[in-house]
Order: sequence, then structure tokens, then C-alpha cells
Amino acid sequence: MCGLRIEVEDGIISAIRGDKDDPFSRGHLCAKGPELKNLYEDPDRLKFPVKKTENGWVQVSWVEALSATAKALFEIQNKYGKDSVAVYNGNPSVHNYGSMLFGQRFSNRLKTKNHYSATSVDQLPHQLLSYWMFGHQLLIPIPDIDHTMYFLILGGNPFASNGSLMTVPDVKKRLKELQERGGKYVVVDPRKTETATHADEHVFIRPGADAFFLLAILNVFFEKNLIKPSDLYDPKELKFIAELASQYSPINVETVTGVSALTIERIALEFSSAKNAVCYGRIGVSTQPFGALCQWLINLVNIFSGNLDKTGGAMFTLPAVDPIDPKGALKSSPGSFNSFQTRVRKLPEFGEELPVSALSEEMLTPGEGQIKAFVSSAGNPVLSTPNGLKLEEGLKGLEFMVSIDFYINETTQHAHYILPPTSALEHDHYDLIFNVFAVRNTTKYAQPIFEPQPGMLHDWEIFTDLTKRLELLRSGKPLPETLITTKLDPASIIDFALRTGPYGEKGKHNRMLNIQLLKDNPHGIDLGPLASCFPERLLTPDKKIHLLPQPVIDDLSRLKKKFEEWSVKNENQFLLIGRRHLRNNNSWMHNMPKLMTGKNRCTLMIHPEDAESLGIGEEEEVQVESRVGKILIPTEITDEIMKGVVSIPHGFGHAKNGIHLKVAKQFAGVSINDLTDEKSIDELSGNAAFSGIPVSIRKQ
Repeated sequence: MCGLRIEVEDGIISAIRGDKDDPFSRGHLCAKGPELKNLYEDPDRLKFPVKKTENGWVQVSWVEALSATAKALFEIQNKYGKDSVAVYNGNPSVHNYGSMLFGQRFSNRLKTKNHYSATSVDQLPHQLLSYWMFGHQLLIPIPDIDHTMYFLILGGNPFASNGSLMTVPDVKKRLKELQERGGKYVVVDPRKTETATHADEHVFIRPGADAFFLLAILNVFFEKNLIKPSDLYDPKELKFIAELASQYSPINVETVTGVSALTIERIALEFSSAKNAVCYGRIGVSTQPFGALCQWLINLVNIFSGNLDKTGGAMFTLPAVDPIDPKGALKSSPGSFNSFQTRVRKLPEFGEELPVSALSEEMLTPGEGQIKAFVSSAGNPVLSTPNGLKLEEGLKGLEFMVSIDFYINETTQHAHYILPPTSALEHDHYDLIFNVFAVRNTTKYAQPIFEPQPGMLHDWEIFTDLTKRLELLRSGKPLPETLITTKLDPASIIDFALRTGPYGEKGKHNRMLNIQLLKDNPHGIDLGPLASCFPERLLTPDKKIHLLPQPVIDDLSRLKKKFEEWSVKNENQFLLIGRRHLRNNNSWMHNMPKLMTGKNRCTLMIHPEDAESLGIGEEEEVQVESRVGKILIPTEITDEIMKGVVSIPHGFGHAKNGIHLKVAKQFAGVSINDLTDEKSIDELSGNAAFSGIPVSIRKQ
């Protein structure tokens, strides 16, 4: 979403800079931007399909690779049933509109229930609560950061993520502007993150205890009569919530959260008295045992303080291509929940996807419905999902695996075929999803910088061909010896969606938007600030906010039980949390030489008092062990981590044989997901609970 100025001389990129004329990103450039050059030029990047043989990987033709893939998937489904094939879409898929549009068609043609993605190791609780409370999984409240006066951040580190479900280029400058206009931002996190270092206040909190902190905030709202009335919800539902919050006063939650009662009450009063305020919780809040309840409570804090759908509060976008509009050209599913479950553990689906924490057991557990074939696209779940070692065991036992990816990484090395798509500089781009989360309404279309080499395919072309080959096989027709193409391309779909959208020819905010207008305005077009849109944009049947979804009510007994359990201290184990750095948000970034400069980032952060009690020194290698595994890692002793908590970064673990990532291997590190537990989930949503994994630590 950041505007880039890419300068090319004689077919070679000479510079990549932030585009100062982009009205949204304002010249901001994050770590990924300049690396598009190195990604494009990376000698490890595959450009043509490869097949695994006894003698290693060999390049094959597209027709051979696509036909073999289609036949294998067809035969396995014929033999074992439709659900014997599973599909996994990684995080980069959502940054590629061609992959999203045509990959979905391919997945639908497989007719399997075994769909998985990075959603259930990330933002699933956000989508689930938006579905239940507002009527659509993508009606996610966005902090109006440019106008707020009080910003409460739980488990988020926007300095490293550039927002995350809050598309906000140049977040550092925007947060500074907040302070300069007399506002304040507070970070609640078990680690003093890069964002917390610059905040007006940082508050340590026990991992996984955010729900009790939020309930105590609500307790203060009710006790001090600070609830702002609204016609958007049924006032009868307030009584139940008031009674719930009464059990979790600031003094009652002090021991469990590690946050003093005085601090909780002060924050609640500051939040309530601010001209406008917004509470925002991100991955550290979502990926814990009560991730869904946390997002429910965050919504309640914003609603009851009068800050939902209000300038400077939690607002909603109106993107040029609107996936929320039920009549839109690219309307998306509002959501679904628990209409079917995983075979082994009976975990619920959401949006026709199953929790990825169940993927390994669905591969390894014999019986009807066992996964026998696997399609991965733009993902590396061996490093990014819980208990990666167990997933790797599952991958090794598959009858067939294919990966749409241009790297031979920790996951794709187990594939029989790898089908590499073009890189970001070789195809066009329109952001379908991150415009929905933007802190300002905006639109932009980026044309490719380079033509692909002859014979390369875009991912949407790969999916188009595979989809058609499957259809031919199912109808008993022979497969062609040439590539199967389509006249329909992603740009034409977006052009139609723009023309018929809210800023198109007949839209309410007529700007006559179309693809040609965006081509003529390569810096992007500003569509204005976020604006109040409720109840019109609410998609619940009664156009009301549903404060008390029944599954939430049913989950409160689990929360109470955990509160009683955590009230008794356990001094024998540490709680493990992850962390991300601006230069290694994704595992592929570890193969970019410039991003890996500087001191070792794959360390175990530990508090000085904890290190001293264990007799551990700086950079000393220690063994960290959880229920599922153990690793060796050097220490980083720092008071920027809460006592009793340790932290390991995400995405490392490149020492495996068989990967073709020269730079990443030099900075191999260890994988936090050799410790995270696939059995540790948010039982309400099915999302992975990475945050707060119990571990033991000992000297080597």
C-alpha cells in the first residue's frame, strides 16, 4: 500500500524510493519496498516449474507440471474422497489480487472442506466478532489514527508491522502527530516494543490476561456511570455485561494481569474523558487462549465510550472496490461459523476455512477423510504455524504435494512439484483487502515494472490452467498439450468493480472511477477521511449491533475458570511470546542480504532478574522446552521484557536440509514454532494461541 518510485536504467533498477506524491503513504517506505529489487534479482528464486526426483530438483515444462498436478489431485480425490485434498494459502496471497481472485476459483473447484490459511494464526478473532456483532467478517473497526486524541494499543506493534488490520503507512509520523496535537497513546504489552518505547506510557501485562484488563476497564465505565447511550444496540443487553464486569474490578484482576488497580482505573478514566479515543488490539491479543473474547471486549470498550463509528474513534472504510456491499461486483461472504468441523478434534470452521492448528493431525490420523494431498500457495506453514515439526512429519507422509511458490523453503521442499509465479515487479497490483483496513479511503493501481521472461506465468494463470484441467479430467476429456488460457484477467475484473462501486459511474460518491483513471493517476487517488456509516453499513438483519453473541456468552465460563486458575501463581514456568522486527515480518525476508545485517535477532529475550536466578549470562546458549519440543538459543538479557516472560522472534529456523535459501541459511536461527503447541488454541474461535506458551529454561 506504500507508493514507490522505482527508477530503472537499462533494464536494471537503480533506486527505489518512497513516493512523496502518494496522498496516502506520503513518501513513507518500509523495509520491504527496497527489497523488491533483491527479491526480483534473487538467484534462489524459481522462474519455471520444477519436479522432485531421486537426483534432486529438475526443471520441467509447464504442461507436464500442470497436467501431473491435476491428474494427481483428481486421482487422489477419486480414490479417497473430495476432502482428501487440503489447500493452504499463506500471508502473501492476500497481497496479490490475481492470486486471490483466481486461486479462490481453483479452491472452489476442488470441493474440499479442508481449506486452511494464515487467518487462523492471525486475525481470525477480529473477523469472527465483526461477523457476529456487525454482520460481516470484513466490517472490522479501524482506528481513526489521524484524528484520535487517545490511542490504547494492546498486543500491537505498529512500528514493526505498519499497522496490521490498520493499513497505516508512516505510522511513526502519524503517532508523533497525535502527540503533537496534545493527544496520548498507551501501549499494553508483555514486552516494551519499538512502539512502546516511543509511547507516552507502556504497561506490562501478563500474556493472555488482556481479557481481564479489558473487563476491568468496562467495570470502571459502569461503576462511574460513564456508559454513553446509543440507538445502535439493545439497552437490555447492558445489564448482563454490567454484571459480568462487576466480577472483574481493577483490584480483583491486579494479581492475574500484573497491572496495578490504580493504573487500570486511571487508563479507563483517561480513555472515557478524552475528546475521542480508540482501543486497538492486534496479534498479541488475537493469538492467545481468549483471542475472540478480547476482540469482543475491545469492541465494547469502543462502543460504550461512544467512540465506535465516530471521528477519532474506531471507524469503517468505504473502499472503491467494496467486498462488504451485498450488491457489489466483488462481494465477499459475510461469514459462517461452525457449519462443519475438523475430523479429529471437531474444531469449528469459519468462513469455510478450518483452523490450521488441526492441519498436522488431519494428515497424520488414519481413517476416512485423512488428508492425502496438499496444495500450498505463498506460504511457509512449517515455520509459521504451531508445532512445525509435527506438520513437517505430516507433509513427509503425503501421497502428493504441490506448491505455488518461487522458493524451495522449509515447507515447499516437501512438494513433488513447485509451480513458481512471477514476482511483484512483473505483474500489476490492486489491493483488494488492505484498502478495507486503511486509515483513510484511498485507491491506486500499480502497473508492472518488468515483463516476465518468456515462459513465466502469473499465479492467476497457473490457477486458471489447473482449474480447467481438473474440469476436463472430471468430464472424461483429454488434457491439452498446450497451456490453457482465459480472456478474463484480474485487471478487467477490477475495472468492472470500480465502475460499479461506490465511487464509480453510478455510485453514491461518484468519482467516475475506472482502471484507466487509476492508470492516469499512478500516485493514487485520495477518497477522503473515514466517515460515520452506521446503521446504513451494518449488515445485521435488524441493523443493530449485537452486543451479546450466544457463543461469546457460552465461553465466559471458560474465562472464569482460567481466572481462578491464574489467581494461583506458578513460579516454575516461563510464558513464551513471539516478536517481530520491521526487517523480518515474513520468513522470505531472511533471504534478503540487506535485511539481515546487524546483530543477531534470533535470541531469547529474558528479564535480568530471571537470568540471574537461572545463572544465565548474556548471549549464553540455553535450552528452551515446551510440551511439544525443545530448542537451543542464545539469550538477550533486557529489562524490556516482563519478568516471568521470554520472547523468541517469528520466522527463523532455516538450518533444515533441502532448502535453497543461501542467505537465510547463514542466519538460520531456530523456529519458535518448534515450541508452540498445536493443542493450544482459542477454543471459541479455533485461532492458534501462540502467546503465553508455558516453557522451561535451563543452562546447557
